[in-house]
Amino acid sequence: MFNQDRCIDYFKRLLDVDSTTGQYDEIQKVLCGMLDEMGVPYRTIRKGGVIAEIAGQSDEDGAICVTAHLDDIGLMVRHVNADGTLNVCAVGGLYPFYCVTENVRVYTRGGQVFTGAVCRTPNSIHVTEEELREVLPDFRKNVCVVLDENVKCAADTEALGITTGDMIALEHRYRMENGYLKSRFVDDKACAAVLLELMRTMKEAGRAPKRKMYAYFAMYEEIGHGTTVLPEDVTDMIAVDIAPTGPDQTSDERKVSIFAKDSRFPYHWGLTNELRQCAIDAGVDYVMDIFTPHYGTDCDPSVVAGYDIRHAAIGPGTANSHGYERTHIDGLRNTYELLEAYLYS
Repeated sequence: MFNQDRCIDYFKRLLDVDSTTGQYDEIQKVLCGMLDEMGVPYRTIRKGGVIAEIAGQSDEDGAICVTAHLDDIGLMVRHVNADGTLNVCAVGGLYPFYCVTENVRVYTRGGQVFTGAVCRTPNSIHVTEEELREVLPDFRKNVCVVLDENVKCAADTEALGITTGDMIALEHRYRMENGYLKSRFVDDKACAAVLLELMRTMKEAGRAPKRKMYAYFAMYEEIGHGTTVLPEDVTDMIAVDIAPTGPDQTSDERKVSIFAKDSRFPYHWGLTNELRQCAIDAGVDYVMDIFTPHYGTDCDPSVVAGYDIRHAAIGPGTANSHGYERTHIDGLRNTYELLEAYLYS
């Protein structure tokens, strides 16, 4: 049974930890604490990532790996500008038009944290020439991070300990209105919360899935190499990730999507059909969808790495992907119910 309040609590706990791709230490500690609370055994990956294990009723068909990722898109300091502001570059698929005016936290390699905001340059519309208002935001040319510090030149900023290569995380701004969850990083912390909720329910019910299940929480999905290491007994893999909505999409924020294809290649015909039939049999509100030209899941690097697995992906319909995202609690519920029905079938 889907526990809505607990799932949302997991989501909020994950959101409150900044985890721009590569900065995984803290989110991994929080996740391991959650798994310890559940009494679920796990191991960590050397580069960052956690693989939890739940015993199945039978191992005859091999293990199934269900994956969701915990890394977020963000920014990195490219260099300190002459006026003390920060020139930045994207980490993952973050675009300037989707983050200008956002509040941020700057993490230095020396362990300090500073606040600031992403701004246009020049930043005041009242004193900006008309032609400059029409120029698109560009990280290299006219977008910077302004620090909440009394800095007037590069030397002032560098004296704080801020320099090239420091990480910048965006505020998530979570809200829930009328069942709609609005936040940055619905991709993919909402899906990770669904997976955690399912694992918690399994433990409480004392009910094992049909076969051994690995829950793989990856830390590098946003840059394409999240799940390049799998346990040897994995034969099937399901990625739980957002299903972007759009004019040419069938995905709906209140439904779960079963992915037929992404920008790289189709998902496994047989496993995808099994999920579709399972959704029909269980009465889950689902759609089939295709995601091109700029989308992939953590199934892709596993297949490219050469693992002999069947792969599929499902997830809640989500608007405004890689921006201020939105989904609905029904989308999370339908994702949960499909995953639960399949793992027990």
